[in-house]
Amino acid sequence: MKIPFTASEFLNVFEQYNEAIWPLQVVFYAMAIFSVFSIARKGLYTNIIAFSFLGFFWIWMGVVYHLIFFSEINQVATVFGVAFIAQGLVFLYFGADRQKIKLELVRDATGISGVVFIVYALILYPLLGLFLGHVYPTAPTFGVPCPTTIFTFGILLFSRERVPWYVVIIPFLWSLIGFSAAIHLSIPQDFGLVGAGLVSTLIVVFFKPKRRFETGMAV
Repeated sequence: MKIPFTASEFLNVFEQYNEAIWPLQVVFYAMAIFSVFSIARKGLYTNIIAFSFLGFFWIWMGVVYHLIFFSEINQVATVFGVAFIAQGLVFLYFGADRQKIKLELVRDATGISGVVFIVYALILYPLLGLFLGHVYPTAPTFGVPCPTTIFTFGILLFSRERVPWYVVIIPFLWSLIGFSAAIHLSIPQDFGLVGAGLVSTLIVVFFKPKRRFETGMAV
């Protein structure tokens, strides 16, 4: 895939974005942590909180990051923006209907994988970027597509049952696009994106247990 911009231009987008929205990055971290805390506590409004926050993040990325900032150097960003907004609306829909996808933090391989991806997105990703010389503000922060997509996969791994394919398809496709761009632009911290995408998509779409009504049992 040919990249229509240089690595310098790409990092400059992050600089413009980060300086324009500061200190919202701190708010985004707080929202992400609160989502995980809510899932761990098994609160009454867990699904509403987690999926509403995911919906907000994806709509934010679609409108603010893609359509306003990234589109300055990449015309395809308009398509990305529309796709991200659509994904955000999907998450808002599942947040409004708590019976569609139930989230629960279980101490099994899937739950541990979800925690690993979330820790990577929130902590290891920026630390790795700093080690590689991507210093704020010319660095991707939580709230831009790649780390937020990894976080999204971590949340989806907490689902108790299979997730409809259309919930995962846009994040999965972005994991492939982001990985390809990471290779060309030398952003190694994004390499974890494709691993999170492949592992999470396989688990939540194919290997999670089917919803009970799908197996002929009463809900």
